[in-house]
Order: sequence, then C-alpha cells, then structure tokens
Amino acid sequence: MNILSIQSHVAYGHVGNASATFPLQRLGHEVWPVHTVQFSNHTGYGAWRGPVFSADMVREVVTGIAERGVLPTCDGVLSGYMGDVSIGEAILDAARLVKAANPKALYCCDPVIGDVGRGVFVRPGIPEFMRDRAVPAADVVTPNQFELEHLAGVGVGSLGAAVAAARTLRARGPETVLVTSLQTPETPDDAIDLLAVDGQGAFRLRTPLLPVSVNGAGDAIAALFFVHLLETGSAAEALSRAGSSVYGLLRATAEAGSREILTVAAQDEFVRPSRRFEAEAI
Repeated sequence: MNILSIQSHVAYGHVGNASATFPLQRLGHEVWPVHTVQFSNHTGYGAWRGPVFSADMVREVVTGIAERGVLPTCDGVLSGYMGDVSIGEAILDAARLVKAANPKALYCCDPVIGDVGRGVFVRPGIPEFMRDRAVPAADVVTPNQFELEHLAGVGVGSLGAAVAAARTLRARGPETVLVTSLQTPETPDDAIDLLAVDGQGAFRLRTPLLPVSVNGAGDAIAALFFVHLLETGSAAEALSRAGSSVYGLLRATAEAGSREILTVAAQDEFVRPSRRFEAEAI
C-alpha cells in the first residue's frame, strides 16, 4: 500500500514521521512522508533546533507528488501533530485531493491535543480545529484518553463511558475510533488498555503496563493501526496487531533503559510480535 504521511520529523530519535514511517516500510508498505517541521530532536528535551515549515510549503510538496500522477494509487493519508491551524487546513486539503483521485482512500487523523497529567500542550486554536474540522473530515481518529474527553466533551470515568465517548466521535464522521493509553477503574493497576470502536462494535486490548515513558509511541501505534485496518478491514484485528507490536517495542525500550523508543533495534516486533495479545469484544 501507499500512505501519504504528513507529520513533524526529527533527525535524532523517533517521533512524528520518524516514528511512523519506518514501521510501515518494515511491513512492506510505501510511505510518502511530508514533514511539517524538521527538528534536531523532539521538544521533550527542552531544547531543539530546526525550522517549522509553512502550510504553503506543505501544499507545495503535496502538489509535486500529485504532479507525478500517483495519487490514484494512494491508499490512505495519515496526520499527527499540527503546529498551527494553517497546517491543519493544508492537511485537510491533501486528504481531499487524495480522495478525489482515489475515492477508496481513507484519512486517519491522530488528533494531538494533550495528555493526562500534562493537559493541553498545543497552540491555541488547535483543539477547536481538531474538534470542528479534523475529526469530521477523518475516517479514522486515534485520540488518547485525554483527547477523547476533550473532543467528546465528556469525562471518561469507566470503560462504558469511553465507549460512549468514542461513539459520540463516530456520530460526527469517523467510521473508526482508536483510543490509546486508556486507564479506567476497570483497568488493573499493572495494565493499560486500548479501545477500538467502529460499526461492528467495541473491542478492548489489554497489555501489561511497562515502566517506560517515551515520546513517539502514539505516532507508531496510530500508523500501525491504520495500515492494519486498511489491510484487514477489521478494527479488532488491527487492534491486536498494532497493540502487540507496540507492546514489544516498548518492552524492548524499557529493558534497554532508553529514552528514545528502539524503532530500528526492535523492528522485528512490527512483523512478528514476540507476544500476541487478542482484542476482545465488549
């Protein structure tokens, strides 16, 4: 498959396109990465260098790809962190362009807004853009628990409430909702849940909670879930495959004591996860 991925990029480490591109390539898919920034490293270090690209620059690169006549072969568009609303509009333009060339193509939006414990960490206007523009335009959205609550406008105090909130998002446009980093009173203290909700039902995947906190894991799981969904047409199977791979990736990272996820060193986890977890219908 061919995936147009419009995200941030770092030279050192793995976040944004630097986290999403290689796993998909390792699975045998072509990725057309369009960068929204070119930073030395992710901002979690507190210092970084490099430029932020304008919306016009993003459009210029997408236009150049379109001029190659290849958009009819594009199976999906993937987006992540958006530096400002103008970048978001350029991404939505790209998704519309691809869908005009290939009506079967899907758009997956990772609606990066914030996280539990950190709150909102994007620029003003981005949360509203995600809620009002990006989510309705997407076929697949992959919020974390904090973002799900923010987008749906409700608290998620139980697994049932999380399912209901995901269905609220589905009613606005997306066919499939993946919720990452979900912890409710039903989640054991030593575990973490993933939740996928689509027209076929709701599915939970539970994995052990690992002693690791790294940037870029959400970018990887959004990309993996999206491509497995495109491949199989099954949210449950995509959840099992993506969740198993990212668990293996994070376990290897934790065992190594690395601050950066070991995307390259643990690459076999993308193809043959060392431990398979099965999604269960709920």
